[in-house]
Amino acid sequence: MSKRIAGPEIERLIQLLAKVPGLGPRSARRAALHLIKKKEQLLAPLAGAMADAVDKVRVCSTCGNVDTVDPCMICTDPRRDGATIVVVEDVSDLWALERAAALNARYHVLGGTLSPLDGIGPDQLNIKGLVARVAEGGVSEIILAVNATVEGQTTAHYLTDQLSGFGVKVTRLAHGVPVGGELDYLDEGTLAAALKSRTAF
Repeated sequence: MSKRIAGPEIERLIQLLAKVPGLGPRSARRAALHLIKKKEQLLAPLAGAMADAVDKVRVCSTCGNVDTVDPCMICTDPRRDGATIVVVEDVSDLWALERAAALNARYHVLGGTLSPLDGIGPDQLNIKGLVARVAEGGVSEIILAVNATVEGQTTAHYLTDQLSGFGVKVTRLAHGVPVGGELDYLDEGTLAAALKSRTAF
């Protein structure tokens, strides 16, 4: 049995930090200690920001993004191409695509992928919302930006079937050699996908 090294408030802070993805118990202890040492500069402002987030953060009823307004700023931005919807698994994927700044489209967050073994079927994902958006009209292309996993590809095929009667173009992200990648370091699946999806030079 391990000894308690701090009061219950500090232990609780460590336990909660350990639940954050990427932080294990050891990293959580280091982070908690750093926050406590910088109580006025870091801990107090962080607590305030978290309290604000609890009060103000909303899930967008249109696309599933998180923001402080509903509909979110992306959905209400008039400069966005409303005819193109990029479908992603999670909000983190949406944010990654936004950082790339390669497309000025709107988004739709599924909230995961189909995974029968984990009990995740179509009703557990935001698929009906996507179909409803397409049924309203005005959408010409759906870009499936799901991960290149078995579950991601299963979800992509299911979505393609669900959207087949609406006359919209359904595309997916290219798979293959990453920019700056060296062939020798890539796995066989990535190389096979790159050869299959080759384009004119």
